[in-house]
Amino acid sequence: MTATQRFDAYDPTDWQTQIDPYPVYAWLREHAPVYQNEKMGFWALSRFDDVWDAHLDYETFSSAWGQTLEKVLTPLPLMISLDPPKHTRVRQLVSKVFTPRRVAELEPTVRAITQRRLEGLGPGDQIDLFERLASSMPMDVISAMLGVPESDRDHVRHHTNTAMHRESNSLEIPQASRDAQAQVGMYFVGFIQERQKRPQDDLISALIGADLRDVETGQMTKLSFEELLGFCILLANAGHETTARLICNSAVTLFRHPDQRSELAADPRLLPNAVEELLRIDPPSQVQGRWSTRPWTRHGVTIPEDVRVLLLTGAAHRDERQFAEPDRFDIRRKLDRTVHFGQGHHLCIGKSLARQECRVAFEEILARFPDYEVDESELEWAHNNNVRGYSKVPIRL
Repeated sequence: MTATQRFDAYDPTDWQTQIDPYPVYAWLREHAPVYQNEKMGFWALSRFDDVWDAHLDYETFSSAWGQTLEKVLTPLPLMISLDPPKHTRVRQLVSKVFTPRRVAELEPTVRAITQRRLEGLGPGDQIDLFERLASSMPMDVISAMLGVPESDRDHVRHHTNTAMHRESNSLEIPQASRDAQAQVGMYFVGFIQERQKRPQDDLISALIGADLRDVETGQMTKLSFEELLGFCILLANAGHETTARLICNSAVTLFRHPDQRSELAADPRLLPNAVEELLRIDPPSQVQGRWSTRPWTRHGVTIPEDVRVLLLTGAAHRDERQFAEPDRFDIRRKLDRTVHFGQGHHLCIGKSLARQECRVAFEEILARFPDYEVDESELEWAHNNNVRGYSKVPIRL
């Protein structure tokens, strides 16, 4: 499919579209930059400037109904599903954990965990990159920050992965996914209660004891139990799911561009910029959902009030109006504005950590196995409406 070919509808729940959405995105940018799917009841923005502006305009594009295609009001105050001032209240405290300095201090931990996950492997060995490193390392890092015991980490990881699963062409959340999310919730209820009784030297204990100023009343308060629970669940899901897919997507992209992979192996100093390009060319977070609070007009089309609007990050990053030769992968590309971590009030709080984890992962992989091979015939995709990437990446080291 090319930008001149027409299609019946853009359906983000269709797995065939998810596997290769970029031709559909090209058609949307060219012919329907403000797109309406009447059957599924949503609108979508695909050009870079429109997606950028919508991210910054939280008063028109609200996050209060979540980021998924469904209109779901979460019972927990998840930071990602809050608008100011409620969003500001939580973010002012937890953002202190993810400052560049604090994330830099985490690098020895990230590297040690990565090295431990690669320990014992040699050239010619075969692994599933997702299970061996891409999924386990980010969860280990998040767990170490929170204070989740090593013995519990795979339990939390597997349940969070299951909770994100969806069926093709369906907006229904499978019962197995609901059950898995309930298991994650119950685990963190007990985890927080334990830390309230017996604080330790970890992030959740620090948040339990921290004071913050309420942005509406000006009085000093503490995070509620529900806010603490929402933060743990958000970190367990977003803190490992997207990074896992980023590492997997990146491993495949680098395999398909062996010359540039060789450059990175020879000069790891190129990796920070390469990570930005990997995020641009094939981001794990392809769609951010919003809800319109008032009419908004662009390109002669008006999105009405009170409808779901999808901000198509994956489409925006292939927009030739913003990026020269957008379908070309180039580890030396100079990037100015990007939306792979959102923008504005919902600029991803863990962006520096995700970049660091991806960089360290490939520093360690390419130092040991610069010529790894991916068995593309055995790649498996994750079935997830909001995070696009592989759930299995067979690699010969």
